[in-house]
Amino acid sequence: MLAADNRCAIGFILSGGEASDAGKGRLLLDTIGRIKDPDEEGPLYLLMDRAYEDGETRRLAFEWGYHPVVPPKKNRKKPWKYDKELYKQRNEVERMFRRLKGFRRIGTRYDKVDLMFSMYIYLALCIIAVCSLIPRSVNRP
Repeated sequence: MLAADNRCAIGFILSGGEASDAGKGRLLLDTIGRIKDPDEEGPLYLLMDRAYEDGETRRLAFEWGYHPVVPPKKNRKKPWKYDKELYKQRNEVERMFRRLKGFRRIGTRYDKVDLMFSMYIYLALCIIAVCSLIPRSVNRP
């Protein structure tokens, strides 16, 4: 999943539970491409999990003009430096997954067909986006 924050998903691709997510992550990144205009000021950071720290994913991120923020695996011979404070914001994607799993049909994966499961993910993402537009009152948690 590619998310802008904890309430706004940009895109997602389903992968098998036993398969590595790195290949699907590269496909998603290649599908979405560059999100902002290269003439705009400031870098566009791509916060990634260690599962996506392979050289191919990082190379693709640099090609699209992103600055990948991902810690190297402990056994890397040539580790790179990364912004640890910025990497802490990666939990926003984890919070998006928690919100999605709050929808019982998604959390338990009732639907075995990918098309139906994806449809309910889209529906849940729409509900999350609409609910984020509602102003929070003092009495609302």
